[in-house]
Amino acid sequence: MTDAWMVYGAYGYTGRLIVARAVAAGMKPVVAGRDADKLESLALEFGLPQRCFDVGDVAALRKGLDGMRAVLNCAGPFSRTASAMISACLQLKVHYLDITGEIDVFAYAHSNDSAARKHGIALIPGVGFDVVPTDCLAAMLARELPDANELILAFDAGGGPSRGTALTTVEGVGGGGRVRREGQVVRVPLAYKQREFNFANGRRMAVTIPWGDVYTAFVSTGIPNIEVYMSMSTRAISGMRKLRWFAPLLTLAPAQWLLKRQVSAGVSGPTPERRATTQSQVYGEVRNAAGQRRAATLVTPNGYDLTAIAAVEIAEFLVKDRRIHAGYFTPSTLMGADFVTTLPGVEYARVNL
Repeated sequence: MTDAWMVYGAYGYTGRLIVARAVAAGMKPVVAGRDADKLESLALEFGLPQRCFDVGDVAALRKGLDGMRAVLNCAGPFSRTASAMISACLQLKVHYLDITGEIDVFAYAHSNDSAARKHGIALIPGVGFDVVPTDCLAAMLARELPDANELILAFDAGGGPSRGTALTTVEGVGGGGRVRREGQVVRVPLAYKQREFNFANGRRMAVTIPWGDVYTAFVSTGIPNIEVYMSMSTRAISGMRKLRWFAPLLTLAPAQWLLKRQVSAGVSGPTPERRATTQSQVYGEVRNAAGQRRAATLVTPNGYDLTAIAAVEIAEFLVKDRRIHAGYFTPSTLMGADFVTTLPGVEYARVNL
């Protein structure tokens, strides 16, 4: 059985970090993407095999994935790449992983659970900072309070976004926010709620965002009411709320083109020095109908470094483990709730309420 695996979108900001991490761990993934020049440069730099293809070309996609045991998709926005890649993975019996944080992509992957079980492959989107630390923390807290019916997650991510993350944010801004109520994902206005959280390194104001855990944490824990918050300044929260008035316009092609052009010109991702000097923090809290609560925090490396660490660990597990892993998984349902605490640089602490 082959141990070959692929990083698609390998020359992007996060893809490159993942490739570097894999090589440092003694692995030799196939690097892939649609830009031949960028791909060749990356392959030469790391001494890795390469395959050039566009996920929009079905025949080329199938040929590109042939012989792979797993593919880690790093080409976002994933709303454009995940569907075709998952379809090909099902046909060729290739494990699918990605680093998405997009709720609709999680839902699409989950809708293919039965097909993945039939074909004997794993579908595990969100193997990076979206959503490994938050998903594992949710699962740990649910284990402590099994009858919890409410989950609150919050994070503070230092260092700034990559171009891919910023472009994904631009695509989603017109859709408003989302939370889970009584088991159902429902739309809410942007910046629907705000609240102050006591992270491990201090208190921060935060606001609700449509983070992936609104979908995945329900799969992992069964908790029916879920909100996810991201720390922001009060000024940024105010600006986010003003966008409510323009949300329908922000979905139109001209507005999307302008915003994406600004992102492409001005966003490149945090420098190595910036990543090395910034951490991410996560807070989680569960509550049951009787009012009992449990809470805990995580401190992790910068979100992009955490993504590279976690994604490579999970890819290596799927490639090398000979047991059958078939169906849709979240990070905690595949790797266990405590997985995040095994990663270097991660600190877990309970919070007294």
